[in-house]
Amino acid sequence: MANPDQRGRQELLYFDDLHAGQRFTSGTHRIDEEEIKAFARQFDPQPFHVDAEAAKNTLFEGLVASGWHTAAVTMRLLVESGLPVAGGPVGAGGEISWPRPTRPGDVLQVESEVLELRPSRSHPNRGIATVRSETRNQRGEVVQVLIAKLVVPRRSAAAPAPDAPSRDAVVHDVASP
Repeated sequence: MANPDQRGRQELLYFDDLHAGQRFTSGTHRIDEEEIKAFARQFDPQPFHVDAEAAKNTLFEGLVASGWHTAAVTMRLLVESGLPVAGGPVGAGGEISWPRPTRPGDVLQVESEVLELRPSRSHPNRGIATVRSETRNQRGEVVQVLIAKLVVPRRSAAAPAPDAPSRDAVVHDVASP
């Protein structure tokens, strides 16, 4: 887990600071009915996202947030408090699924785990981190799973830190179970 600095924010981590199995937990975000409807009216205007009464007669049996709304909240949580990588969580591809819907009143939190690290052969100043992020509601139910490949700068590309690993350090890929 990264340590907060004097401003209460997490220290930014570089590729060299990460290791397979490392975990991060974000802050929280409460989703209410009006937020669900407002997002859906603008980006995903399906009846089960914009009309609570009509939503009762759908497979969801009630109003639910768009998966893309859940994804947007997840991204905000990752950026603000969940994944303190230098340069921000810059995506280079991934997979997303929504195993259960997000409903009005849900409080979302993201738990992330570094699965794999691969130094770039063509750009030695960065590497690719594969990260699994599970967005959970207040009951611990997973509402989204995101497995993302993130481009993360190497510490050697930035101003050197006093305790930074040497540029010649070897990073071993570790397969997840």
